Amino acid sequence: MRQIDLQEYARSEPVQLSVAERDTLCEIVPSLNVAPVPGAEHEYHLTPGSVIGAFECGGLSVSITPKLAIDRVLFLASYAMGAFKYREMDRFDFAQAHTLVEAMALALAAAARRAFAGGLVHGYRTQEEAAHSVRGRIRIDEQIRRRYGTPLPIEVRYDEFTDDITANRLVKAAVARLGRVQLNLKRARDGLHWAAAGLDNVALVEFPANAVPDVTFDRLNEHYREVVALARLVLHCSSIEGARGGVRAPGFLIDMNQVFQGFVTKALREALGVSRWAFRSDRRIPAIFFDRANRVRLEPDLSWWEAGGCTFVGDAKYKRIVDDRVPNADFYQLFAYATALDLPGGLLIYAEGEAERAAHWVRHAGKRLEVATIDLSGSRDELLAGIGRLADQVRALRALASRAGRAA
Repeated sequence: MRQIDLQEYARSEPVQLSVAERDTLCEIVPSLNVAPVPGAEHEYHLTPGSVIGAFECGGLSVSITPKLAIDRVLFLASYAMGAFKYREMDRFDFAQAHTLVEAMALALAAAARRAFAGGLVHGYRTQEEAAHSVRGRIRIDEQIRRRYGTPLPIEVRYDEFTDDITANRLVKAAVARLGRVQLNLKRARDGLHWAAAGLDNVALVEFPANAVPDVTFDRLNEHYREVVALARLVLHCSSIEGARGGVRAPGFLIDMNQVFQGFVTKALREALGVSRWAFRSDRRIPAIFFDRANRVRLEPDLSWWEAGGCTFVGDAKYKRIVDDRVPNADFYQLFAYATALDLPGGLLIYAEGEAERAAHWVRHAGKRLEVATIDLSGSRDELLAGIGRLADQVRALRALASRAGRAA
C-alpha cells in the first residue's frame, strides 16, 4: 500500500496519482485541494484544508497531520463532546503515537480499561422472539397474525438483564472501526484487541455517523461516560463515505472547523455558567432569517437567548477563509447576524494567528463588530485563561445589547 503523508493547510510536494486515485481522494475529502503540477502528467500538489486524520482507499494510505499537537486535537474534540475536563487528559500517554488514529486508539483502549475494571455494565434490554416456552408476556396480536391456530412457537416479549446494551455496543463498534485502519504502533493494536476481547458477548452493530445514539448516565454507569464519549467521537468521525455514496473507506477524519466551534461553544457555556438552552450552538437556535420574506436563513455558531430573544451573537473561525471577491466575508456575515437579530454588535472568534484582536464600528449602522483570538497551542491553563477573556467579551456585548434594548 502506497503511503501519502500530508500536513494540514500545507501544500505537498508533487504526488503521482492515477485519474481514479485523484477522483477518489476528492470524493472522500472534498476540502482537499488537488492542483495539477504544470508540465507534468498525473502529478498533483495536494493541500489539505481543516480535515485531518487518516484513511485508506484502494492502494493508498493517506495521513493528514494536524498543525496542533495530537494530544491537543484529541483534547479539543473530546472536550467538545463532554468526555473530559481540563485536567483529565494528563492520564493519557501519547508520546509513542505518530498519527491521530494511533492516539485515538490509545485513548479509547485506556478509557476502556478504566471503565471495564469492575466488569461490564449490564442493563435491561427488551427482547421479542418466537419461543417454545412462555417467557415474559405473550404478544397475542403477533401470535394471531403470524401463527393463527399453531400452538408453538409462541411470540413473546421480555426484558433481559444483559451486557449487550447500547453503551457496550458503542464501544465495541468504535474498537472495530479503529481496528480496520492500519496501526503501526503495537501498543495501540494490543489495546484494541484487549477491549474487543472483553466485549466478546456484545453484538457488533454498525452505527451510521449521523445516527450515533446517546447514552443517559446515572450513578450506575457514570464511570462509562469517558469511554462512551470517545466511542461516539470515533463513530462520528470514522464512517467515511464519498459525497455521492460511491466510495467507502476505513479511516478516522476530524474537521477542525467543527471541533473548534464545538470546543468554544461548550467552554464558553461553562465559563459563563449558563445552560445549553441559553447559550446555543447553531443546531439549537430558532429559525433566523435575513429578509422579510423568510427566504435567506442565517445560522450563527454562537448565540445567547433569554425570554425568547437573542442578546448575543458570534461566530467561531478555526481558519480564516479569505475570499478574493469578498475579502471581508466574515465581517459581512457577522453584520448580517447582528442586523437580523437587531443587536448592536457581535463577536468573531479565531484560533490564535488567524486574526488580530480588534473592534470595528460599521458606518451609518452603529454596529460594533469585535474580533478575538484564542491560543490553542499553549498550556491548558493558558487555554482556560483565554476562554475566561472571551467570556468577559461576551458579557460586555450582552450588556451593550441590554442597554440598547432599554434605550429603545
